[in-house]
Amino acid sequence: MSALEWFAHKPLGGGIFWIQERFYESGNRANIWLVRGSQRDVVIDAGLGLRSLPDYLRAAGLLAPAEGAGPRPLLAVATHVHFDHSGGLQHFEEVAVHSAEAAALLRGDNYEAVTWLSDREVARPPRPGWRARQFRVPPVRPTRLLQEGDVISLGDRQLTVMHMPGHSRGSICLHDKDRKILFSGDVVYDGSMIDWLPYSRISDYVASCQRLMELVDRGLVEKVLPGHFNIFGAERLYRLASNYISQAGICHKVSTCAMRSIASIALRITNSRVTS
Repeated sequence: MSALEWFAHKPLGGGIFWIQERFYESGNRANIWLVRGSQRDVVIDAGLGLRSLPDYLRAAGLLAPAEGAGPRPLLAVATHVHFDHSGGLQHFEEVAVHSAEAAALLRGDNYEAVTWLSDREVARPPRPGWRARQFRVPPVRPTRLLQEGDVISLGDRQLTVMHMPGHSRGSICLHDKDRKILFSGDVVYDGSMIDWLPYSRISDYVASCQRLMELVDRGLVEKVLPGHFNIFGAERLYRLASNYISQAGICHKVSTCAMRSIASIALRITNSRVTS
């Protein structure tokens, strides 16, 4: 299967494209965002990597040419290193990730990447004989380590890094302040927020949700482009964040601890089978 078959995209206007993996039929299917600037293009999250996303972008004509002969620089930014967001980073020459998860990406740590893929989630195998049990997030050396407050310049637009741990220790959002757009990764999306994975932490998640509410209170976000599911607005962002905080009591913490233990054991068993 070619990259052109594997992916599909939808233009949202303003130099933003929504890209998805057509045959990955799962609630874990991550949204991929292409943001074009006057001097640089940025891909936010990269999917599983079963086909080359850069190949798709070129074949679909989504990469605008630079002044002169060659294409503009293309940077892949991972909002975090979980497998559904980081598997495709291997196909990019320039890769950025928060420093807290850089070592995990460099060593191909599929425990921290929470790699868990089944055959039934892939409706059409990317190549003959492919099986989900073979899937691994390969080691990738980041070319840029991100920190809170860093700015990724695309020329005519700037994306500010907001370190928002909780879902994972290196989770980030990217904030386009001028356009009041938030690329939220898995920090928040219109669904249940997951805080029971390895390196999830409820207290961090509460603090991150408080920051999200402050962005709304200050009128700094009007549109959220999340890591999963559909786009939503500021009112929904505020409600999702406030609901998480209100539910993060002692009962939630106890049940989350139990779920994290189960998930940790399952992931270690799964990944030991893959490597053996």
